[in-house]
Amino acid sequence: MANTKTLIAQAYSAFNRRDIDSALALMSENVSWPKASEGGRVAGKEEIRAYWTRQWKEFDPHVEPLEVIDRQGGITDVKVRQIVKSLGGDVLSDSEVWHVYTIANGLIERMDLKGSETSSDATPSKAFSRH
Repeated sequence: MANTKTLIAQAYSAFNRRDIDSALALMSENVSWPKASEGGRVAGKEEIRAYWTRQWKEFDPHVEPLEVIDRQGGITDVKVRQIVKSLGGDVLSDSEVWHVYTIANGLIERMDLKGSETSSDATPSKAFSRH
């Protein structure tokens, strides 16, 4: 669990610093990722790079892990506080949501949003949306 918590903390820290290379280094080559702001999914590191690059040109998300729960089968639930601001600094969204990670061989294989169409889990939650 300590390794998982460290991996998760490093991933969010890199994302919040806009350090794409450090974040992608924590993921498998064929990682699957939800496009929360656009809908659908991306697969692979270069698609995530392109998605995040587009996202950061439109708004400024900051995601802070609050709770990490290790489940069986390499599944980790992470409760996060997600603050999304306009590029001008106005708060568009401030919410707590759950991210669900599948981790294998010490790398992130998949991320899902609990309660969204990109996840098989039906727990209510909301992902940020563009305004």
